[in-house]
Amino acid sequence: MKNHFLSLVLFLFTFSFFAQAQKVKVINNEQGTKLVVNGEDFMINGMNWDYIPIGTNYSFSLWQQPDNFIKQALEAEMSLLKNMGVNAIRVYTGIQPKWIEYIYENYGIYTMLNHSFGRYGLSINGNWIPKTDYSNPQAQEVLIKEVKELVSTFKNTPGLLLYLLGNENNYGLVWEGAETEDIPINEKDHLEAAKHLYKMFNKAALEMKEIDKSHPIAMCNGDLGFLDIVAKECKDVDIYGTNMYRGKSFGNAFKRVKKELNKPIMFTEFGSDAFNALTNSEDQKMQSFFNVKNWKEIYQNAAGLGEAENSIGGFTFQFSDGWWKIGQTINLDTHENDATWSNGGYYLDTKKKSNNMNEEWFGICAKGPTNADGLYALYPRAAYYSLKEAHAINPYAKGVTCKTIKKHFSKIDLNKGVLKAKENKAQLNNNK
Repeated sequence: MKNHFLSLVLFLFTFSFFAQAQKVKVINNEQGTKLVVNGEDFMINGMNWDYIPIGTNYSFSLWQQPDNFIKQALEAEMSLLKNMGVNAIRVYTGIQPKWIEYIYENYGIYTMLNHSFGRYGLSINGNWIPKTDYSNPQAQEVLIKEVKELVSTFKNTPGLLLYLLGNENNYGLVWEGAETEDIPINEKDHLEAAKHLYKMFNKAALEMKEIDKSHPIAMCNGDLGFLDIVAKECKDVDIYGTNMYRGKSFGNAFKRVKKELNKPIMFTEFGSDAFNALTNSEDQKMQSFFNVKNWKEIYQNAAGLGEAENSIGGFTFQFSDGWWKIGQTINLDTHENDATWSNGGYYLDTKKKSNNMNEEWFGICAKGPTNADGLYALYPRAAYYSLKEAHAINPYAKGVTCKTIKKHFSKIDLNKGVLKAKENKAQLNNNK
């Protein structure tokens, strides 16, 4: 009887532990800035993740499918992510609380919940406005209403890590559409619009914190755009998130964010595509090279290691290829090889500023064909195996130093990852 009682107590304790929402904080101390989850230091080994079968686009929603379909999709993908050492995924709104809890309880993976905050347009009084004007009182009202409803719905969800507002919305002040273009350089013509945007980020953060005090609020900016305005207007945003594509090094990003914002930096998007625009062929080693270099810097700038000490992690872009990225609504069954913009930071496949960014080839895994049930398999590329090795070190672990991290990364053999992925590529080709 006593043993049965103890077993029941243990079961109830375990169930209670997993059923409760996490207490997530941003901590500043003499070591630097870090994210702490339930009292434990937490480095985000994150991944941008979605589930979009070939032949569909952004309008496809996994969360509108039958539960059995969702569970099969999650089993295939979350198992791969867990094995890789990923502990958090970036997911846009549309997911229900029960699936955030399900992913956490079954795979130990947290979710950063992302509200696009008008990045791709807004519905006002039943009318769709494709480009959000953040100075418009009606737009402001809609945005605040949406984020307050979001927080009210998700605040007690086990597995929720934090909230993210936007997706490089500063670029949205310049770009006319949703497709990625060359990164804007001249910001002077958009200063007033930027001020309204960042004021709204801060207002939203304050409103959200009134409802949920247990999860930090992050913003997603494009690189370090308008950083002076961010510093002035976003004092109540907890985390500076950035989509940053600079090649093998983030350069001065850590130090600038520390000096000018005094906030933790989180890389909401970064990485490399797996297609070489010069050779016009898949280049898995190139993708691994840039991703591994990026993660090395992310870890070296963690709290307590003597460098910027404000890095809390990042979300590699992305887990699987997006066959819809070029054209958005056309040629959805074609894996396009076109490079649509130029980035000299990725110097291995550009010449004289030639376009080298292949938007449909950023997957750490290649995407297989859709089966009769509407599901598909993933085929890990070399970067999957190299990043699995990278994530094997915890920069907060006792005794870890910058020297330790440097040594750890020096042992990652990119060619070994290429060899491991070779069989996967052959299998994918056989299944097409």
